[in-house]
Amino acid sequence: MVPLKIAIAAFLVVGLVVNTVAEDPYRFFEWNVTYGTIYPLGVPQQGILINGQFPGPDIYSVTNDNLIINVFNSLDEPFLLSWNGIQNRRNSFEDGVYGTTCPIPPGKNFTYILQMKDQIGSYYYFPSLAFHKAAGGFGGIKILSRPRIPVPFPDPADDYTVLIGDWYKKNHTALKAILDGGKKLPFPDGILINGRGPNGVSFTVEQGKTYRLRISNVGLQNSLNFRIEGHKMKLVEVEGTHTLQTTYSSLDVHVGQTYSVLITADQEAKDHYIVVSSRFTSPVLTTTGVLHYSNSNTPVSGPPPGGPTIQIDWSLNQARSIRTNLSASGPRPNPQGSYHYGMINTTRTIRLASSAGQVNGKQRYAVNSVSFVPLDTPLKLLDYFKVGGFRVGSISDAPSGGGIFLDTSVLGADYRQFIEIVFENNEDIVQSWHLNGYSFWVVGMDGGQWTQASRNGYNLRDAVARCTTQVYPKSWTAIYIALDNVGMWNLRTEFWARQYLGQQLYMRVYTTSTSLRDEYPIPRNARLCGKVAGRHTRPL
Repeated sequence: MVPLKIAIAAFLVVGLVVNTVAEDPYRFFEWNVTYGTIYPLGVPQQGILINGQFPGPDIYSVTNDNLIINVFNSLDEPFLLSWNGIQNRRNSFEDGVYGTTCPIPPGKNFTYILQMKDQIGSYYYFPSLAFHKAAGGFGGIKILSRPRIPVPFPDPADDYTVLIGDWYKKNHTALKAILDGGKKLPFPDGILINGRGPNGVSFTVEQGKTYRLRISNVGLQNSLNFRIEGHKMKLVEVEGTHTLQTTYSSLDVHVGQTYSVLITADQEAKDHYIVVSSRFTSPVLTTTGVLHYSNSNTPVSGPPPGGPTIQIDWSLNQARSIRTNLSASGPRPNPQGSYHYGMINTTRTIRLASSAGQVNGKQRYAVNSVSFVPLDTPLKLLDYFKVGGFRVGSISDAPSGGGIFLDTSVLGADYRQFIEIVFENNEDIVQSWHLNGYSFWVVGMDGGQWTQASRNGYNLRDAVARCTTQVYPKSWTAIYIALDNVGMWNLRTEFWARQYLGQQLYMRVYTTSTSLRDEYPIPRNARLCGKVAGRHTRPL
């Protein structure tokens, strides 16, 4: 019965697609989200499956493709999917976080209408509600370049998605109960590669050929180091940006980040360890996979290769070495000379400081002292229907220095502004920040306190553009953003317990213009809930 409903919904939604360009191809996906018993660390637990798979199926697409993804929720609780790094141009209604999109009720479906507008590269999707991310429901997204657009490396022999992340043996419901009770999460139990524990996953390669690995940290809180025994990795792309092709023996991948590397099978024809270990933790968690040469009869043996022993400095220097390949094309022919981020004056500086503390005896996390509290209706819908209920400007542009308090934090910003955001981390952990709807330039990062003099060290030539950046302990990271995407966009920590307990906000990018660059009208099939339930979107 469920597949029939999905098929009917997918057929009907074709008539709802009015916001996409007719000549761009369509790709249709039908997904059924269910619970299932999984054994990633050797014990049974409740996982979230998509079409029976853990992790979920990859999304393959090409620049400007239109994706029609009909999601049927067969769980016993509301569910949402979000698209980490997909910009949803002028269409934050489809962003799939609670501030923009009504949850899919149990037994119901929702059809996401997405366009991979002017994007290439490697990303992933994940469940954004409650603590579902700790149960699965995530998968890789690959956006290939159009055939006419040159890519700065030969086609690889194969293209593998590699999803790494820390993991708990407890069910996601038990972890959520810990947070709801005002406590911190315990230390994770292990690390997974593509949903499997130690030596549970293998990638087959042929001698002499080159392969692409798209590595995403889909975990809950820990930075991870990725390495392959005896093999070098050539970095070629980071979250939609072709990079200088620097070679690394291991790579730090912080929570929420995605890196694309090339490896060549140029070593002895035997099986080699793939190793993923936690960074900046005590104890260090480690898991392994296998790089299997097709002509190998020799299994992995001995201890896996160790990771970097120098802590923050090693990782910081590696991060600074990741730069944009200015000679490479992006989604379109390279427009260098007509626009460059380093030649534009910023019009506003926003400093965002993270903090942790107790509110009413319960653990909370905050940005500029504000710990985010969701409302009963997505903010985007309250805004669209002019219902109110939140205040734009409820979070300041700079740290207040005061104690943590609860509010629904929304930062107002003007369309077409070019702004600077400085993430300030006064805590002892590495943090990771993500902005939906945008790619930004990571122009600087360093230890200590940020000051205006810190701008003297910014990279204003070839900083990497991406959607997720790390901030090291007692350090800062600065980014530049061109606010060219109207909508309501989530800015959050990728540490999921911190996000769940308040370390996030929404950026409302607004224009009074009536030009075509305004946001698209609300989709006709949009779910309406809370204070806007029962209203009509627009005439069919």
